[in-house]
Amino acid sequence: MNAQGTGPAREWWLITAMLTLAALPPTAALVGLFVAVSAWGEHSDAMMPVLFLLIAVFGAVAASRRLPGRAVRPPDEPELAALVQDVAEQLGFREPLLVRIVPDVHASLRRARVSGIHAYVLVLGLPLLRALTAAQLAAVVAHELAHEQHMGHRRTAWLLRSRHLLGVWLTPRLRPLAPLAAPLLRATQPQAWRTETDADADAARVTGTRATTTALERTVLLDAVYSGLGRRWWAALAQADSYPQDFYDALDTAAGDPHVARRAARVAAELEAVDPYSTADHPPAATRLTALPDTDPAGVTPYGEEPIPLRTAEALERWCVEQLLAHRTAQHTHRTARGRRRPRRGKTVRMRRPLRLLALTDDRLQELLDDAGSSPLRSPEALEAALNAVADGSWPRLARRVEPRIRQVPASVRHAFARDVLADALLPPVTEALRAAGWTRASRWRTSVLTAPDGTTLDVGDTLTAALDSDDPAPVLALLGRQEAAV
Repeated sequence: MNAQGTGPAREWWLITAMLTLAALPPTAALVGLFVAVSAWGEHSDAMMPVLFLLIAVFGAVAASRRLPGRAVRPPDEPELAALVQDVAEQLGFREPLLVRIVPDVHASLRRARVSGIHAYVLVLGLPLLRALTAAQLAAVVAHELAHEQHMGHRRTAWLLRSRHLLGVWLTPRLRPLAPLAAPLLRATQPQAWRTETDADADAARVTGTRATTTALERTVLLDAVYSGLGRRWWAALAQADSYPQDFYDALDTAAGDPHVARRAARVAAELEAVDPYSTADHPPAATRLTALPDTDPAGVTPYGEEPIPLRTAEALERWCVEQLLAHRTAQHTHRTARGRRRPRRGKTVRMRRPLRLLALTDDRLQELLDDAGSSPLRSPEALEAALNAVADGSWPRLARRVEPRIRQVPASVRHAFARDVLADALLPPVTEALRAAGWTRASRWRTSVLTAPDGTTLDVGDTLTAALDSDDPAPVLALLGRQEAAV
């Protein structure tokens, strides 16, 4: 799609087009509601959809104004406050600045009105505060503050906002917008990416290239581990009405496992590559790292190589676990209300029994991570049929039977999504067969990494993925053949 004009005129044209397109779904919904009320206005029941819509709208507005996380006062955390203040001074950021902590791997800056005063709220995830060194944390803070400075230009701010508003509507059920939206998002993505790399460059100027590089790498790792292992722990323990009391200690320990780190890096790269509509505002981590200066610039402020000490660490961790528990309980209640999973008569759905992940045996921890019970390919006959489907190239149909939602995925990424679904379904029966043949666990935190009787270590998931990519089950058959020989 080509816009008339160049430079600012072209960007304003793109902004207008994106905002107009983003307004179509809510406008259509309001028109439909108006028609329905006009047609059945004499019936009182016809006003119920209007009431629900108003509640949803006002609820969304109220939620957007609510400050996220838990406030951190400078007297309670003087070291953290001093670091944030120092970075702000280095960047010339002179606006009122508050700090709030959230439970997940997150860092952002937002405007807010606090006690009648316009201020900025710096949101930092507790996993970052625990795992990043002071220098790396300073780089994260510098990136967020510098990013806001780059967004100070009105045109840039509107471009990023309009991209976000349009991207919200590009869900699988609203794909009719994609033919018009994708070209607009593709045309504006370079500018969005440039604001990120510019903020990275400013962070490197203040904290150094090394600190900025390692901060980005560490943040990507923590996010992948949190999104993968962390959420699976919560989901698995929810089935037993429990919750991980030592969630953050376990998260730090798992992130230190080299097998987990390698898998997390690969998953993060694969997720960054899946951008069918060009909605991603952040460039891939590899692109950001390449854009950084080769050496540390002169005048870099020295920050520590240890994490910032948190004087209220126990209270912060306890609060974050409680927030995650409340969120998981709300999700469970919502699913029950929709009839997807109803509790037994007389049973109250509560996830109140604390459990320490680090105290679990390897077998029990692996049970939490293992999806064998839900795999439809556990029987030898099903496994053989699946491998035959890989050989004749019909495995995408089998993947759709395993996960019907594949049909809703955009066509450009459907094949990769189907591959991952079937690889996950094949993993439990293959690893079970290998374990029965004498293979042992190589990692406490990953079920797919096994050590063969001859001492070699293999990620079975990688073997399955390669077999599906090549439509060749030979590598998997070779593993199972070794298993038969060992027996």
